[in-house]
This record gives sequence, C-alpha cells and structure tokens, in this order.
Amino acid sequence: MSFIIYGAGAVGGTIGARLFQAGHDVTLIARGDHLRSIQKKGLRFRAPDEDVVLEIEAVGHPDEIEFSPDDVVFLSMKTQDTADALRELAAAAPPEIAVVCAQNEVENERLAIRHFADVYGMVVMCPASHMDPGEVMVYSTPVSGILDLGRYPEGVDHRAQGIAGSLESASFVSEPRPDIMAWKYRKLMMNLGNSVQAICGRDASRGELRRMASQEGEACLEAAG
Repeated sequence: MSFIIYGAGAVGGTIGARLFQAGHDVTLIARGDHLRSIQKKGLRFRAPDEDVVLEIEAVGHPDEIEFSPDDVVFLSMKTQDTADALRELAAAAPPEIAVVCAQNEVENERLAIRHFADVYGMVVMCPASHMDPGEVMVYSTPVSGILDLGRYPEGVDHRAQGIAGSLESASFVSEPRPDIMAWKYRKLMMNLGNSVQAICGRDASRGELRRMASQEGEACLEAAG
C-alpha cells in the first residue's frame, strides 16, 4: 500500500511528511514553484521539535504515477479544485484505489463517489501552514493532528481501519468513525467562529456574533435536512 498526497500544501504536506518519516511509501502531487522546489531540494518539514529536509518523491500530475489497486490517495486541495483533480485521477488510477477526502468541506465526498467506489471522509484538525515553496510547518507535537475518518456515506471497513493504523504510526490520532459525515458537519459548525475571530478579534468568538453565526449555521443544516 502506497500513499499519494494530492495537494501537498499545509495539511497534505504534513500528512505526507509524517507518513514518510514513519517508513511508508509516499508520493506527493504538487504544482508550480512548490513542486519544483521539492523536486530540486526535497520537502523542508518544520515542527516545534524539528526542522528537516525529506527526500519525498514529488510529481506534477497523477499520470506520472504507477498506481496499484491497494493505493490510498489523500485529496487535500481546496474544494474548488477537487472536480478537476478527480477527473485527472480517474484517468490515471485504477478504480479500486481508496480516496480519502482530507478536507473539512462536505462536498468533496459526493464528487469523489462519482469516480471511485471506496471513498472516505476525514475530519482534519491539524494546525499547519504552507508559506514558502518547498516548505510546510506543523505547530503541534508530539501529536501532529487528529485525523478521524470513515467510509462514505457511512460505515467502517478494513481499509478505514488500515489507513487509521498507518496514521497512528505517523504521529497522528486517527479513529475510524461510522458516522464520519456527522462529524464533518460538526466541524463546519466549529469553524464558524474562525471568521468572527479573524474579522473582529480573539474575544469576539465568545460573544453575540458567534452565537448569531451558530444559529444561522444550525438553521442552514436544518433546512438542508
């Protein structure tokens, strides 16, 4: 089983780096200056307790990878790029691969299931950043993040358990959850406070604006069923 990180930015780069450090076979898919820097100098991975350069394989397109049916692909691009990425992936990879939507939005799984049968949702709690080409930074140690996952639309199978086990071996906490989409919607509700805090200051997330945002979010979810 190999891991392909499709979108090697802050979150994807961190997942790929930690899996690589744990001895797993990892390939990054990146683009632009970020890709060129990784190919030329390796991926610089920074954490509170380390600053290392990792010689991880990096490519610019799925068709540069020789896939196997038991491979696992993490989607970690922004949702607006997911549809195009999935079309490229479906043209290059066998339909038996596992696709993990390592994205906190909730539309990606619905897009992925149109191309692949084994799709998994993931709740991402990983404080990381990608500011410069060829570099990613994670701010949490010794646990780099919480990456719970489950089969889409529901359930847990042996692949979910295997992926979670690999992540656990790589400095993450990862629990297989049969109701992963419910957890992803909860994460969306949690994220409502981020924009309030970013616009109005740290204390604003505990006040009236946060309450109003939460009420609107709950109303939207209820209206959507």
